[in-house]
Amino acid sequence: MSFHGEISDAIKHTNYQWLMFYPCLYFFSMWDAVKDAGGGKDPISFLPYVFTAFFVTVGLIFSSNLVIFGVLLGPVWLPMLFVFPGVAFGITIKKIINNIL
Repeated sequence: MSFHGEISDAIKHTNYQWLMFYPCLYFFSMWDAVKDAGGGKDPISFLPYVFTAFFVTVGLIFSSNLVIFGVLLGPVWLPMLFVFPGVAFGITIKKIINNIL
């Protein structure tokens, strides 16, 4: 529905209890795959993934009523949009902590 622009129907049919768990599982899986592939040697390499999961979850929470530039993006598009600030914030915090330590 959301892919066809029927945002109000997508909001009505969204199971938010299930969907709230999904970003944490998805970004943990990504971090675990990077770590298993030999990356993530830095002890705080998980921070970009954690903050991205958090921002996507916050985007999901506000997806039913947050309007950006007059457009209601809904439970699919708004959380996807929140990936970018989540990654940026996580990388920034990681760099700040690495500079302090």
